[in-house]
Amino acid sequence: MKKTVSFLYLLLLVQFVVFGQQDPQFTNHMYYKLGANPGYAGAENAISGLILNRYQWVGYGGGEPKTMVFSVDAPIKAFGAPGGLGLNIVRDQLGYYNNLWINLNYAYKVTTGLGTLGIGVSPGFYNFNISPEEWVTPDDISGSGGGGGGTDTGDGSIPSEEASQLAFDIGLGAYLYSRDYYLGVSVSHINEGAVKYDDVASDYLARHYYAMGGYNIKLSDPLFQLRPSFLFKSDLASWQLDLNANVVYDDKFWGGLSYRVQDAVALLMGLELFNGLRIGYSFDLATSAVRRNSLGSHEFFVSYSINVERSRNQKYKSIRFL
Repeated sequence: MKKTVSFLYLLLLVQFVVFGQQDPQFTNHMYYKLGANPGYAGAENAISGLILNRYQWVGYGGGEPKTMVFSVDAPIKAFGAPGGLGLNIVRDQLGYYNNLWINLNYAYKVTTGLGTLGIGVSPGFYNFNISPEEWVTPDDISGSGGGGGGTDTGDGSIPSEEASQLAFDIGLGAYLYSRDYYLGVSVSHINEGAVKYDDVASDYLARHYYAMGGYNIKLSDPLFQLRPSFLFKSDLASWQLDLNANVVYDDKFWGGLSYRVQDAVALLMGLELFNGLRIGYSFDLATSAVRRNSLGSHEFFVSYSINVERSRNQKYKSIRFL
């Protein structure tokens, strides 16, 4: 237990002093592209909503990352031009942190010879919230900190009392898609919004760079498709690469595997219950040192899509990429 708390405590100190805030990770990112790329807004030509919960490193003994997402997007016509509009609300918890990120997404659509290109922007706000009284430090475990989840960490870079600050945030993205593939590049936290909690403690949003792609491969049986995909993310101090492969049956059931380089392997599965309502689940098993104390990571999502060009009674194949 002491090693668990010490590890997470060290992780938080490093995050404060060196790297700033990092974007949360999602194993089911191929079903939540709006979170990484505003150019995706409206790409499915449907009114789509998603609720996602991620519980990372379950069993670690306190301070495990927990992320909750609500997302919605739809195609629109603004100023006579095709486009998409979206909203992301993300609650991200890790140790002292209990942050809230809200952004709007607008994508302008252009038809090209390679497919439809969405060029997007995502202005919003990021609320930094720190609650030291909810955290247990190594001194509290040993008894030297007075017990009971101490509020004084002894480090001036971490506030000793609850603090909350708001920062403006903006991102950009481009998303190219057709019936068979998609490619996207984006940048989040372009302005690297920063806040000060007091004269010493401060925080900021680290700029992140994303690249994503996927392809639909028709198999010999027309009811089956193989859908490989990838997501690359970097803040120029570190990087992360997810490689995925899902097999989809009759556009209603899917299952697959994912590998996050030097971090985890994952099992994905899900199904469409009826006319655009789908549920998905993934289980991550860490391949890094975290696996010694973790029972894995769990991710659940529920989404619903209404095709804007069809009646609700018609079948909508919502689990496709595009």
